[in-house]
Amino acid sequence: MKHLKTLLFAAILFAGTTNLATAQSKVAHINTTELVQAMPEMKAAQAEIEKLSKTYDAEYKTLVTDLQNKVKQYRAEAETKTEEENTKRAQEVQQIEQSIRQYQAQAQEDLGKKEAALLKPIFEKAKAAIEKVSKAKGFQYVLDSTQGGGVIVADGTDLLADVKKELGF
Repeated sequence: MKHLKTLLFAAILFAGTTNLATAQSKVAHINTTELVQAMPEMKAAQAEIEKLSKTYDAEYKTLVTDLQNKVKQYRAEAETKTEEENTKRAQEVQQIEQSIRQYQAQAQEDLGKKEAALLKPIFEKAKAAIEKVSKAKGFQYVLDSTQGGGVIVADGTDLLADVKKELGF
């Protein structure tokens, strides 16, 4: 009877250890930053964002140049104008400066919205591919092994190659 209890205890212990080993094998990792950067859609999105950024930057530089020219003109003419005209011109310059700051803030906001709109479907596509591959390979957990992402050691199964294959590149 004592041997039967010991044998039963050993069997339960063995089954528990086997389940633990099986649970550990259902964890994989992937560097999502590397995956997303390698996607062709990301390159196209980055090019579009860069183009829009250059457009805003060129317009901003034009506005600043126009302001600087106006300030130079007003300074050169300041002695020939009345105090009232100089005050009016100073207020005009302040309003132009304020409108340039507003333009810059609006441009940054628009650029952020555009970037979010372009990147959201790319990240969703990557996530869907990761989920599909992990499900096909029987993984219950997939950790993001991006540098600084919290995973210290990533020696287990890396899904990057499989997910790239799923996405067709």
